[in-house]
Amino acid sequence: MRRWLALIPLVGLVLLSVLFVGFSLKRNPQVQPEAMVGRAVPDLSLPLLETGQPVAIRQAVTGPFLVNFYASWCAPCEIEAPALMRLKAQGVTLVGVAYKDAPENSRAFLGRVGDPFAVRVLDRDGRAGLEFGVTGVPESYLVDAGGTIVAKFTGELTPDEEQRIIAAATGR
Repeated sequence: MRRWLALIPLVGLVLLSVLFVGFSLKRNPQVQPEAMVGRAVPDLSLPLLETGQPVAIRQAVTGPFLVNFYASWCAPCEIEAPALMRLKAQGVTLVGVAYKDAPENSRAFLGRVGDPFAVRVLDRDGRAGLEFGVTGVPESYLVDAGGTIVAKFTGELTPDEEQRIIAAATGR
């Protein structure tokens, strides 16, 4: 009898593992990671980080650009920062969207990791993130000169993705 009692925690652990693996393997059909690719940039006006004045993302910059959703509380965003600085150095125009973040925290974050953005806007309530289909940060959207989203990058940018962005945004 004692032997069976000793197995109860082990059986419980196995059952919990099966339960969690089962949930993690199920895909949510509501989430469409590439849903915005091929569509126009959402027609949104967001407050500038510096002044709070609203600016339309579509009119914030000209030509191809990369919209990057980041947050000061996001560790992968800090890891991704050097890649964004390299993109800036290669001539890529970046629009930074501080996602669900306080302005002072965002400013401190950019002061610490570097500021690659031509335009910095705030998405305090996450509304812009919903419009773009953000599933987490960091997340980036490559926009062509006509204002159409041509690619979505989820998570930290890889070297291959950096090269793809440079080629699309600068013609190199």
